[in-house]
Amino acid sequence: MHKALFFALALLPGPAAAAPAGDAAALRLTGPLEEIASPAIPAEERAAMIAAADAFYGFWASGSADLLAAAIAPDFTDRTLPPGRPQGPDGPVAASRVFLAAVPDLSVTVVQRLIVGDRVVSHLNFTGHFTGSFQGRQGTGQPVDFIATDILRIEDGRITDNWHLEDNLTFLRQIGAAD
Repeated sequence: MHKALFFALALLPGPAAAAPAGDAAALRLTGPLEEIASPAIPAEERAAMIAAADAFYGFWASGSADLLAAAIAPDFTDRTLPPGRPQGPDGPVAASRVFLAAVPDLSVTVVQRLIVGDRVVSHLNFTGHFTGSFQGRQGTGQPVDFIATDILRIEDGRITDNWHLEDNLTFLRQIGAAD
């Protein structure tokens, strides 16, 4: 039941209430605290991988269509697609709209990032306040603080695949939607 509540994020209608940050600010705010990169990856390729990952996390913090377009490939595939969320680029758009409507001041911190081969693995920390609405529940400013992990496959400077795991239960408990 708890999973169903969180997965419904992608189903709620309404525009994204973007966090108070432009694209440049969103990129600065989501930079990694720690980064480990394989020295076997050429510098230019590594820079392109980092730019795609940074744009992706900037998108999650801001809802910016420009950042999402800079991050993902047109044939993007979510390899851990939640039920009800559309596949492809429309999936992150739908989820972002709902999540930013619930937590308008969402902040994403890349705690650590590993760059190996064609993959970027990121350990993330999402914070903010539940001041919007989610599943008919209106926030009252409850703090939100949960973690997630992404494995991104990046080809030609764009994310083609994402495997992700979010601490949904912690989020639901923090907003009062689960015990």
